[in-house]
Amino acid sequence: MKAVHFGAGNIGRGFVGLLLHEAGYEVVFADVAEALIDQLAATPSYTVHEVGEEPTDKTVDNYRALNSRAEEGAVIEEITTADMVTTAVGPGVLKFLAPVIASAIAQRSPEAQPLQVMACENAINATDLLRLAVVDAYSGDRSGLDTRAVFANTAVDRIVPNQAPGQGLDVTVETFYEWVIDRTPFGGSEPRIPGATYVDDLAPYIERKLFTVNTGHAACAYFGYAAGAEKISDAMADSEVARRVRAVLEETKQLLVTKHGFAADEQEAYVQKILRRFSNPHLPDTVVRVGRAPLRKLGRHERFVGPAAELAEGGTHPAALLAAMEAALAFDDPADPEVEELARIIGSNPAEEAVTRITGLDAGHVLFPSVLDLVKARATV
Repeated sequence: MKAVHFGAGNIGRGFVGLLLHEAGYEVVFADVAEALIDQLAATPSYTVHEVGEEPTDKTVDNYRALNSRAEEGAVIEEITTADMVTTAVGPGVLKFLAPVIASAIAQRSPEAQPLQVMACENAINATDLLRLAVVDAYSGDRSGLDTRAVFANTAVDRIVPNQAPGQGLDVTVETFYEWVIDRTPFGGSEPRIPGATYVDDLAPYIERKLFTVNTGHAACAYFGYAAGAEKISDAMADSEVARRVRAVLEETKQLLVTKHGFAADEQEAYVQKILRRFSNPHLPDTVVRVGRAPLRKLGRHERFVGPAAELAEGGTHPAALLAAMEAALAFDDPADPEVEELARIIGSNPAEEAVTRITGLDAGHVLFPSVLDLVKARATV
């Protein structure tokens, strides 16, 4: 079995590539980072260091590496005989991969099994975005595309912090991971990946991850930054920060249980697991890294405004989530361009317009007045 994986960074090597390797796939890494690809091509194996509860080291070998910019033809050729294509490049990059994938699909043998395509990105329904771009770029009969490729959405979760200098290809990750895949597109022929979980309805799991892991992680970063903590684990060691993070996840738990029918005790167990992950002292993750890009994180369907808006629509005042938004507005890392852009929006627009530009909320939304108060307060700082 062969998988072509776009994205040879820490997530690609330490999560998706590792699980595919353990499932028995020969992995062909494709990336535009020349030095990284050259290093992979010259090195027969690397080690994934899993730290936390029951730490272990895992060796990854039986892989190859191609420069997807300089060796595009070779990447296309690999895909024509591959069983699977996966990505971990960031959702904004998917459109640039689509022409390569589309060309390879068109060149696959008509007798070949459908190519299994999964975008493993930190975004909702990222594979749908990739599929639309592939359809646009496909040169063959589009009516036959569905017989040549299967596109399945996924939800992925593994904390991979910034790596220590001099670590080379080795990757340090947490022991916990989750790769949830929508089984319905496969029609009963889903690939055997022992580390993955297949479900019939992915949407609840995507929102559970976004509104628990991403919401909690970002809340911890912003509350921790305000408290002067350096690492996420240091922030969680602060009882007041931990209390505020817990309050945020109590609100999102209420939403997830009501909206998706998760059992309350099941969601509580999930929350407790996530809180333990954030507290892992072996992960050198910083509040600055996790808190970066606050403008994106304050988007309408993102980790704070998304659940807070739904709770408010249902009659619940999301006080803890609003406190997290307030902390996000105050995040002040000078190296983060979104911090500068956020300050510019608040400083150069009426508060009402700034709220809409930052959060996507319109003035008639029930949550709007509460967020408006936060922006007005920030404008006076």
